[in-house]
Amino acid sequence: MRLFGRKDADEGAGGPAEAIAGFWAWWQETRPRLDSLVAAGEAGGLEEWLAPAVAAIHPGLVWEVAPGKEAAHALVVTAAGDAELRSLAHRWAKAAPPSNLLWEFHPSRQAHAQAMELTFDVGGFGFALDKLKLGLRVPRDQARVDVSAYHPIFGELDEESRTEATLLALDWLLGEDDVARWVGEITAVTFEPIDSVAAVHLPAVVADLAAGYSEEEWVLMEGQTGGGAPLVATARHPLRPVDHPLLDQHIMITLPYTHRDESGLPVGDSLAALRDFEERLAARLLKLRDDALLAAHLSAEGHRIIHVYADPASEAAVHAKELIVGWEEGEPRVDVSADPAWTAIAPFLT
Repeated sequence: MRLFGRKDADEGAGGPAEAIAGFWAWWQETRPRLDSLVAAGEAGGLEEWLAPAVAAIHPGLVWEVAPGKEAAHALVVTAAGDAELRSLAHRWAKAAPPSNLLWEFHPSRQAHAQAMELTFDVGGFGFALDKLKLGLRVPRDQARVDVSAYHPIFGELDEESRTEATLLALDWLLGEDDVARWVGEITAVTFEPIDSVAAVHLPAVVADLAAGYSEEEWVLMEGQTGGGAPLVATARHPLRPVDHPLLDQHIMITLPYTHRDESGLPVGDSLAALRDFEERLAARLLKLRDDALLAAHLSAEGHRIIHVYADPASEAAVHAKELIVGWEEGEPRVDVSADPAWTAIAPFLT
């Protein structure tokens, strides 16, 4: 398995869609040469051809050729944990040609079926996954497991090397997307944690955790604005960008309301109007299926702010702009921006 990134390159000209189309046109032309390099085990030759092609999509993307699940080989082009690039990697994979006996394509590292048999070089030392020990802690009422990782070679490595080795090991054990979904704090330590377990048990622990969150729900939260005013928010739970990688367009709907209590929260006719608006919005988004998601809303100081995430190719923003035309309490607005990491709702993310 070979892993490469080209973060030192300049981003290619043209937009993402053009760059992705250019990559797949190049792939079809170059594949016979790549097939022969893979068959001969010439990793250096692969890097020479694939590295500039992937960097032309975006220099922050990382690629690797790994054993496939169904095909002989898998080409993985991944954001490598960079939430800003996750949607780009998924659009690359969505545009890929059909898999065949030789190649399949993934936008994130997949769990390795023989992970515990793997050994790779880290700083001149052999990092064997069967010697990796993990301290696991599931915080109360949290959809995550915090991991403290220990390996006998960690005492010989600097912190950055220990951390990179741990992240790669977790990706091979769980798959990159499940690491993003279920793993919280990750610490690479130089001493074996008390009650540590062999790394082979991590998938079972995560599966048990995930079973408790099989259905999505809404969570009510209370807090304060930056100015100290009361705030009430409702958000989906769990709420994670990795579950909706193509929804990188943020649609923020702001609705002023006139009927409020002494805390600035909606009451009476305003509360009823807000509920009616959200029901009509939800009905419109439902028609878009997986292309849009009502993620969260909050009320404070006479305003309801609704956060929607959508695929830019969908008509979610059009629906939002059409719906606010009928709002009768103040001047509503719709702001649309690119937000692949969902930074606008960071306080609500699981």
